[in-house]
Amino acid sequence: MLTDDELLRYSRQIMLPEVDIAGQEKLREATVLVVGLGGLGSPVAMYLAAAGVGKLVLVDHDQVDLSNLQRQIIHTTDRIGCDKVRSAQIAIAQLNPECQVQTITAQLGHENGDTLAGNCQVIVDCSDNFQVRFLLNRLSVKHQLPLVSGAAIRMEGQVSVYDPRQPDSPCYRCLYQETGAEDQRCTSNGVLAPVVGVIGALQATETVKLIAGIGDSLVGRLVLVDFLTMEFRSIRLKQDATCPVCG
Repeated sequence: MLTDDELLRYSRQIMLPEVDIAGQEKLREATVLVVGLGGLGSPVAMYLAAAGVGKLVLVDHDQVDLSNLQRQIIHTTDRIGCDKVRSAQIAIAQLNPECQVQTITAQLGHENGDTLAGNCQVIVDCSDNFQVRFLLNRLSVKHQLPLVSGAAIRMEGQVSVYDPRQPDSPCYRCLYQETGAEDQRCTSNGVLAPVVGVIGALQATETVKLIAGIGDSLVGRLVLVDFLTMEFRSIRLKQDATCPVCG
């Protein structure tokens, strides 16, 4: 049962008939794994904490750098040099002290990934390299967990949901080959600051919808955003019957 403080804190969300008290209670009981506390992970973690997700497991091996602050809004100037997960934990505690935060200052690997994925309900991929993305996809399929995937570079972004619980859902590997995939990072290509905020907010929205069981998720769809022209496109995705991960 929600406390009086929780009823007040989340009142604007609870009044939505799609959410109501039942949906808010689902959020409070949920654990979400967020991998990457950079441009995408910053708004994802903040919005999930603000929305009332009970526990966030934050994974990132990096430290806050001055060049991060243009877009990674969960971090601050006085926390330069601090582990990103610790910096995020401080910010979340100030935003919503009711949200439990577990921090992992390490690169995601098969061993810690299996343990972490086995204790959550949703995986949110906010990483910036294909190696981690492919690993998260395998964990998603293995543990039958929805994977909320986002990416942003320059003035472009994309977001989708891969949910192995649904028989017709493709996985990330259905779209991208592991061989020949080249990472595109902000350090070498640049990115407009608000772009990661918008994509991260979309990822957070999809995560809340999955937990609360409301609306239609982006399973089977890839949303592409061109921020230069402000055009949104939705592409239908199909499962690859020959996929080595989910086929």
